[in-house]
Amino acid sequence: MTAHWPTVTIVGAGLIGGSAGLALASRRLADRIIGVGRSEASLAAAQERGAVTETTTDLAAGVAAADLVLVATRVGMIPSLLEQIDAAVRPATLITDAGSTKASIVAAWDQQPNRRGRFVGSHPLAGSHQRGPQAAAADLFEGRLTVLTPTPTTPPGDCEAIAAFWSALGADVLELPPAEHDRLLAAASHAPHVIAAALAAATPAAARRLTAGGWRDTTRIAAGDPELWADILLDNAAAIASQLEQVTATTDHLRAAIEAGDRAALIRLLTHAKESRDALGS
Repeated sequence: MTAHWPTVTIVGAGLIGGSAGLALASRRLADRIIGVGRSEASLAAAQERGAVTETTTDLAAGVAAADLVLVATRVGMIPSLLEQIDAAVRPATLITDAGSTKASIVAAWDQQPNRRGRFVGSHPLAGSHQRGPQAAAADLFEGRLTVLTPTPTTPPGDCEAIAAFWSALGADVLELPPAEHDRLLAAASHAPHVIAAALAAATPAAARRLTAGGWRDTTRIAAGDPELWADILLDNAAAIASQLEQVTATTDHLRAAIEAGDRAALIRLLTHAKESRDALGS
């Protein structure tokens, strides 16, 4: 499978898109890296960083010559952008995305059977609470997991081609059905964001100067882009709500043990939590 693409177009050259561009450039995997966006200032910043070689605010023009298109925008924008991209690309152009939810995006694509492009959904499990091309890094994907979400109708060769793209950027690749991806990410990423946001919001202002590493580590992701996260949470609402019910039940057990002064039960619950965390390593 090829590890070089003459022209790659990145729609949304922020943290994820900009990092992909930097990785492509540093590894010499593309001759042209076209950045497409709505903000000329952000595009200029991405080009100054070396994440893209040229820029445009014209989506159709930006994807017309692409061999591969990466859509790295907010989840809520991706289905509409895919429609516009598919109408403008050359036949058989590879297309993928970097959205944190997958079921609705893949379903929207599959509603139209006669496509010009070849789309496989992707989700690189890498990022930061920071945003914009200024936060991009060429090594962002190295050793990190990227999940591909093909469907039963996805040609195996298309999946292999998108896997080769992410592997070339340094990522490890895993395949999951779209709905399974969303169910598991609700537990691994989306519900934790809600919990971090709740903790940050519930902390009294008077207590902030007393916070230390534990509070900061636990709430770091709450500093993420609210617009981006609102899209993710609403798009995966049912799976997130189900996971939050599980968290609430566990929190209730902890609270009951605290209120009852039940040290043995508290240690048992805390030990289970520690073992779960320790299983991931440092």
